[in-house]
Formats: sequence, C-alpha cells, structure tokens
Amino acid sequence: MRPTEEQEELRSAVRAVLARHQGEAAWRPLTEQIGVAGLAVPEEYGGAGYGAGEVHVVMEELGRELSPVPYLGSAVLVVPALLASDDPEACARLLPELASGAVVGALAWAENGSWDPSAVRAEATAGSGGEWRITGAKEHVLGGAEAGLLLVAARTEAGVSLFEVPVDGDGVTRSPRVTMDSTRAQARVELTGARARLVGAEGAGGRVLAHVLDLACAALAAEQVGAAARCLDLTLAYARERVQFGRPIGSFQAVKHRLADAYVLVESARSAALGASFAAAAGDPGLTRLAAAAKSACSEAFSSVAGEMIQLHGGIGITWEHDAHRYFKRAHGAAQLFGPPAWHRARLAADLGLTAA
Repeated sequence: MRPTEEQEELRSAVRAVLARHQGEAAWRPLTEQIGVAGLAVPEEYGGAGYGAGEVHVVMEELGRELSPVPYLGSAVLVVPALLASDDPEACARLLPELASGAVVGALAWAENGSWDPSAVRAEATAGSGGEWRITGAKEHVLGGAEAGLLLVAARTEAGVSLFEVPVDGDGVTRSPRVTMDSTRAQARVELTGARARLVGAEGAGGRVLAHVLDLACAALAAEQVGAAARCLDLTLAYARERVQFGRPIGSFQAVKHRLADAYVLVESARSAALGASFAAAAGDPGLTRLAAAAKSACSEAFSSVAGEMIQLHGGIGITWEHDAHRYFKRAHGAAQLFGPPAWHRARLAADLGLTAA
C-alpha cells in the first residue's frame, strides 16, 4: 500500500505551504491555494470529491509541523458527520462554506473524557416548530471556542442524535481550555436550554458518531506518524552533529540501537496508519478494527519516539527553546484524543470476539 502519484503531489504542495506560512496563518493558503478543507467533500457540495487517502496525506504533513490549523476538527470530524447524517438539506446548506474554509466547524461530542457514543448524556427535548432545546456539557471540543458552525450530539427519546446549534445563541457558553499541547485548541461547551436544529434522523447520531470515530482515528494515526517521523529525522540529524569523546554520538552502538528501534516503531506505525486509511477510502467493513489498531499503535509509537528524541538530545532536549518538548506534549495529548490506546485495544478485542466471557 502506497500513496498515489497525485497524493504525493498533494503532499509536496502542503509541505511547501507549511514551510512558507507558520502557525494559524497557514489555514488561508491551505484552503484557498490547495483546497484542503474540501478534499473529502463531494463535488455537488463544492468540494474536490476525494477521500480518506488525501486526508491521510494532509494529516501526516500537519503532524510533521505540529500545525495548529483547524483541519482535524472541521474537515475530519464535522464534514463526515454531515455526510453520514444523510440530511441533504443540511449538507447543501453547510458543506459549501466548510469546503472553502470560510467557515470552521466543531463537533461537540465527548463527555466525561469519553468519545464512546453510548456515553452521551446531554439531553435534547423537542419544542414547537421543529425546534429543539439542548442541556448538557461537552469537553475536548476541537476549535470549539472559535468555530463558526457547531454540531452537538445529544440524547433524545429515540437515542443519540445530531444537532446544529447557533454558536452565539442563548444558552451557549464556549470556554477555551488551557491544554498541555498548546498547538491543539480545545474548548468546553456548556448548553443550557440552547436552541438547536435536528440534523439527520432522530436517533441516528450513534451510528454517525461511530463512523466519525473510525475516520478520526485513522486521520489522527496519520498525523501521529508524520510527527513521529519528524522526531526521528531531527534526532538523527542531531546524532550526526553532536560530538562526544571526539566522535558523533550517532556512531556509538547504544545510540544506534535506540535509533534503529525508533525507526522500526515509525515504520510499523506507518503501515498501521496506511491500513486504516486505505480501509476508510474503500469503505471496508473492517474499518473499525483497523482504525482501533492504528490509533493504539500510532499513539504508543509517537509517545515512545518523542521520548527518545528528548533523551538523545540530552540537556538541550528539555529546554523551552528546542522543539522537542512540543512534540512530546503533542504525543501525549494525541494519545488521549478520541480515546487512549487501552480503550481502542478493548474495542479491537471486542470486534474480534476476544473479550472475556
């Protein structure tokens, strides 16, 4: 499994933009010049009509640079949620601006540290004229404080459902959260009788969120691989330059072994991430299994390689000026996002029928 020639050209274009534009300033050229926000949006809604393979490439490059742009929260979570809702009116109304990057979306989903759709406890009650009211609190909402479109998962009598909530409506409080990883904006969203519009069928939200979780894990695995590979590249370069006892430290056998182990972790993680990406692109029914495996393997590989980066850089690796701490924080934050490795291993075991009786 390898990316196509066209996908490699996309990689080069994204990398070039990220090299020229630092931080959040990269969002506008990424969306206007390359159209990353609309890659997985069907052409009928103003997108490019591509899929998970192109998302994988973009996420890997964003991970390489630890880019803070809102691609994951908007293009990877909100866009697939709308498409999976089977609500043509909502898609026609909301997707074109998401595809252009003019509007950034946020999916308010997790509660009490869980991304399991069955854990949703926010409540939605029906009012008059098709209007709903939602009460509850959501954590870890990616880009939630700045988003122009807010989708919320809440429970009705029919089950978990998906709603569009006005971002500045009455009863909506969005609070930025200070996180260990400052490159990943998160917010808490509190809803107190907030007005909402149902998206898709009532009770279909559990199915939508389960699908979005699989896509999110596959995409995040790609990001983790890109970041881990960058950690390894930086560490290899340092091992060639840093001299002790008259020799580059990379020439010492113990250092060679640690670098070799890191390389194996990165390439094994890359295979897992590509497996999930290809399954997502093909609509493979085994996506849940592959996405869970990729999220678990890539989380642990990135954390391990980021730790080696700090240790093999020695004293400079723990300074604020060096990038090592940024990758280390992203590694540990990303490992918990969408559920920790142990939870995904449990999901994988359940899917394989390996859970204890």
